[in-house]
Amino acid sequence: MRTRITLACESCKRRNYNLTKDKKTHPDRMETKKYCRFCKSHTLHKETK
Repeated sequence: MRTRITLACESCKRRNYNLTKDKKTHPDRMETKKYCRFCKSHTLHKETK
């Protein structure tokens, strides 16, 4: 089953992306570099609740 997750920017703490992921294959929290439209640059985004 895929669950919905939200990614938040590490520098400005805004929630920018909504994704789905498979908890069975990726049980830990997701981290990826994505574009933040508020910071206007590519920053690290982490999974939030």
